[in-house]
Amino acid sequence: MGCIVSVTMDNDNITKIAGNVCKKGDDYARDEVSNPTRMVTAVLSVEGSREPLSVKTQRFIPKEKIFDCLDVIYRSKVKLPVSIGDVIVKDVCNTGVDVIATEHLH
Repeated sequence: MGCIVSVTMDNDNITKIAGNVCKKGDDYARDEVSNPTRMVTAVLSVEGSREPLSVKTQRFIPKEKIFDCLDVIYRSKVKLPVSIGDVIVKDVCNTGVDVIATEHLH
């Protein structure tokens, strides 16, 4: 739906959330202020392929770990064949989240 939400804080405590038109907006604002997370996507080279491989985290990871996660992904060595869902990096940056392939490369 999309809405412009404003959050009023007193130190580290949320005192007011306004502008949301549904519960999702409220939940999103609270999460974004207290624990922002993001899905990470990347493209990397694959040994033996001219085509790059598209990968992503299986779930959201803490926002502050994005660049560390990307560093690990880009240093990963991948060989053919690769199938959708193959784990490329297990438990990236100790987040409990795997990085997986999002396409087939053979």
